[in-house]
Amino acid sequence: MKVAETEFPEVKVISPTRFGDDRGWFEEIYRQDILAAAGIRDVFVQDNASFSTSRGTVRGMHFQTPPSAQAKLVRVLVGSVLDVVVDLRLSSTTYGRHVTIEIDAKLGRLVYIPSGFAHGFCTLEANTLVFYKVSTPYDSRCDRSFAWNDPALGIEWPVTASDAILSAKDRAAPELAKLGRVFD
Repeated sequence: MKVAETEFPEVKVISPTRFGDDRGWFEEIYRQDILAAAGIRDVFVQDNASFSTSRGTVRGMHFQTPPSAQAKLVRVLVGSVLDVVVDLRLSSTTYGRHVTIEIDAKLGRLVYIPSGFAHGFCTLEANTLVFYKVSTPYDSRCDRSFAWNDPALGIEWPVTASDAILSAKDRAAPELAKLGRVFD
């Protein structure tokens, strides 16, 4: 297992090592000791999955505020996505900036997103299954989102606003600037 930093040192890409033979392959996808050595010390308490039937499905940008802020460990089990992470920490020099990472079932990479960041993705294939661990249970009182296509962020999505498949919640999400202070 290899752990690499992104443009945000706190956001990591984890590449499991696959051991294959004529039956297929085996890999470790979560090793607490290796991840802790790379600075990932969260305890994950809930597993989630989302299945999207269509290419161009956008889910995001989502996060939870304190006291229920979540770290996430995201993996694609079937299909592929463009994963997007936005820094929401006001005290950070990278506040409002984003990083995009393509992840798919073929390579099996995972993305670690600490609390203080928003997360979203766009499916690049139909019938995409995304699995993720979170460090804090879902809390509707702390659940927040902002517009996936907020022009101030300059995120280059692989789908246009008219072609994106969105939930009603994501369609109605405000721009980031309208959220006010969410993380210090």
